[in-house]
Amino acid sequence: MTTTNNKIIITVSGTDKVGIVAKVATILAELNVNIEDIKQTLMQGHFVMFMLCDITNSQNSFKEIKDSLQKEGESLGMEVWVQRKEIFDTMHTVG
Repeated sequence: MTTTNNKIIITVSGTDKVGIVAKVATILAELNVNIEDIKQTLMQGHFVMFMLCDITNSQNSFKEIKDSLQKEGESLGMEVWVQRKEIFDTMHTVG
């Protein structure tokens, strides 16, 4: 059963260039991470993407997934943040 413990939020930000979505999606596929939702926008040449992913079927730890994505982000010259959804929700809930 999938719980919010298995959900992660990935944010990618930086100067737009060809292949950002493809490269991030490739890393996720290699790690057996399912993309459940994706939103992206381009603001005056600045690319921003949010992904909601499920790591239930991945054999990799959260830290390994995060490290792989951040390494890919560095090679793309992009900022990459990876958070557990439950932490993201807590941080963005107004009490």
